[in-house]
Amino acid sequence: MTDNSPLARLMTSPEGRLAVIAVAVFALMSVLSPDRFLSLQNMTSMAFQFPEFAILALAMTVTMLTGGIDLSVVGIANMTAIIAAMIMTRLTGAGDGTAVMLLALAASLALGMLAGLFNGLLVANLGLPPILATLGSGLIFTGIAIALTGGSAVMGLPPAMAWIGNSTILGIPTPLILFAVLAGALSLLLTRTAFGLKVQMYGANPLAARFAAIDITGMLIRVYVLSGALAAIAGMVVMSRANSAKADYGSSYLLLAVLIAVLGGVNPYGGYGRIIGVVLAVLAMQFLSSGLNMIGVSNFARELIWGALLIFVMIVNTWRPFARRT
Repeated sequence: MTDNSPLARLMTSPEGRLAVIAVAVFALMSVLSPDRFLSLQNMTSMAFQFPEFAILALAMTVTMLTGGIDLSVVGIANMTAIIAAMIMTRLTGAGDGTAVMLLALAASLALGMLAGLFNGLLVANLGLPPILATLGSGLIFTGIAIALTGGSAVMGLPPAMAWIGNSTILGIPTPLILFAVLAGALSLLLTRTAFGLKVQMYGANPLAARFAAIDITGMLIRVYVLSGALAAIAGMVVMSRANSAKADYGSSYLLLAVLIAVLGGVNPYGGYGRIIGVVLAVLAMQFLSSGLNMIGVSNFARELIWGALLIFVMIVNTWRPFARRT
C-alpha cells in the first residue's frame, strides 16, 4: 500500500479508519449470521434502536469538543421524560392527546435546556471541573426523578406519544429521521458558524481563545445548554419507545455515549471532532451489538469486546503511521 493509494489516504483520518471498521464489522456479522443479520426485520430493528443512545452521543460530543464532558445526560433525559409523562397523564382527555403531547414535549425541552444552563454555570462561572460538576448534577437530576415517581415508572401516555419512537415516515423509522436531522444540523453548527469555530478553537487552545477575545463563559454556557436540549430529545425517544418514563431507563447509555464519541474520533482533550465520525461510530457499535446478539454472545462478553474495540481504535488513532497530520 503506497502513500498515494486510496486506502492509504483513507486511513490517514480517524473518520476514514472508522468507515473501514464499520464496513468490516458489517461484513463479518453478515458472514457469521447472514440469514438473521441481513434480514429486513433486523435492519428495521436496528434503525429504531440506535437513535436513543446516538442522540446522547451527539450531546457528549459537543461538550467533549471543549475539552469537557457531560456525565448528566442520562439524568437529564430521564428527568425531563418523567416531567413530560406526568404532564401528559394528568392533562390528556379525549382523543389521541396530540395537543397535550406537544405541550409536554415543549416543557421537557425547556427543562433540558435549564438543566444544561445549570451545568454551564457550574463549569463556566464557578470554574468546576466538568467531569465533577456534571457527575454531581447528574445525581441531582436522577434524585429529582426518583423523588417525583418514588422510583416507579410513569405509564398511561396518550396514543400520540408512540409516534416519535415507533412510527415510520415513507417507510423510514421516525427515530432514524430525527437523529439524521439532529446530526446534520449539529454538523452545520460546528463547521459553518462562528459559534462552532469558537468551540473548536477553545478546545484546541483555551489560552489562544482568551487572547482572541472570545466570550468563553457565554460559549461554554451555550454548549451545555445545547447538550441539555439534546439529552431531553433523547429522553423523548426513549419514553416514546417504552411508552413510559422511569428514573433508571438507559442506565448503560452514559458509558456508551462516551465510547461512541471517542470511537468517532473526538479528541477527549478537546479541539477536534466531526459529527460524521460519531455517526460512523454509532453504526459500527450497532452492527457489532446486533451481530453479537444474533450469534448468542452474552452481555458480559459483549462488554469485553466493546472495551477491546475502544482500546484498539485509540491505539490506531495514536499510532504514528496513522496519526492525524497537522
